[in-house]
Amino acid sequence: MTSPLAGPLSGLLVVSLEQAVAAPLCTSRLADAGARVIKIERPEGDFARGYDAVVHGQSSYFVWLNRGKESVVLDIKTPEDAELLERLIARADVFVQNLAPGAAERAGFGSDALRRRHPRLITCDISGYGDDGPYRDMKAYDLLVQSETGLASITGSPDQPGRVGVSVADIACGMNAYTGVLQALLERERSGEGSAVAVSLFDSLAEWMMVPLMHHDHGGKAPGRVGLMHPSIAPYSAFTLADGRQVVLSIQNEREWTAFCADVLLRPELATDERFATNNRRVANRPELDGLVAAIFQTMDHAEAVRRLNRARTAFGSLNEVADLSTHAQLRRVTAGTPGGLVDVVAPPVQVRGRPYVSGAVPALGQHTDAVRREIFEPTPSGVKPSNNKGGA
Repeated sequence: MTSPLAGPLSGLLVVSLEQAVAAPLCTSRLADAGARVIKIERPEGDFARGYDAVVHGQSSYFVWLNRGKESVVLDIKTPEDAELLERLIARADVFVQNLAPGAAERAGFGSDALRRRHPRLITCDISGYGDDGPYRDMKAYDLLVQSETGLASITGSPDQPGRVGVSVADIACGMNAYTGVLQALLERERSGEGSAVAVSLFDSLAEWMMVPLMHHDHGGKAPGRVGLMHPSIAPYSAFTLADGRQVVLSIQNEREWTAFCADVLLRPELATDERFATNNRRVANRPELDGLVAAIFQTMDHAEAVRRLNRARTAFGSLNEVADLSTHAQLRRVTAGTPGGLVDVVAPPVQVRGRPYVSGAVPALGQHTDAVRREIFEPTPSGVKPSNNKGGA
């Protein structure tokens, strides 16, 4: 096992023919939960290794998504390496792949064929646009999918669309894949049979676009780009303070609006002003409302604004930079080993109380190739576990 502490998925073997973000995110969560994850890389390595070099000469993306895995370099176009991969899959509980469209099938590792050979195997195919439809053979990357799904059209300033600043299509897809694999593992516990999970970047982000889509389909108009505002709730936006800092505040109901007017704005009469008495009226009169709120906030510094907002129990957040996140009092970090040295990384968001998390190490390219070859071709009692995929309960 590569995980320092046994987790709920301890004893499971995951083989992943993966690259970039979506599939590595899925398998990183499986590794965090205790699964043994063998990452298959091409001889030149996962191309995410070269996205940047900011972490001791290593890619921030790769360090983020590949802790606790084993790296095995294979050229699956060669018979020997294809045989090694086939033997690994025969022993695996889960096989994940996110190669270019059709590449896994052409190499002999398509899900349908693998499931026929290994009935208990769970396969997870991650693609850009899914198995069917006119886009199925198109390459897909995060910004392209943000654009195709319309997310970019509702993101940014009123003047122009924008990209969400992190790879949300990949992240959504990777988390959906993780959920799908966990569901398949639970189903196998009950039925004894594996299953084929398929997840696409497009489907993952399209599902996130449900509210704007329903506004279009049923309301006749999708929300416009409003920058740091909410398109259908007011006040819910950023306001500048006297010291130049900004706070983003959110009013969700009339009780909160009343307290906000009394304890933050010190204008209790605004709560019943016919222009602002309901959320629909506040949205309809947003320019006037935001002008009033902005003028009052410009009389307060950050400390005073925070004092009033807390007194009113108004939901708010400071508009921080990444530098502020780096020193944020709420940020949890753990230390991970990498080929370039120790790195402090953000701790996984899921905590299990009473079970401390210890990060696995980030592997060097091909670090485990020789050891895994010996396990497969010269098996020992402590080697890779026997096949778990030949049927039975």
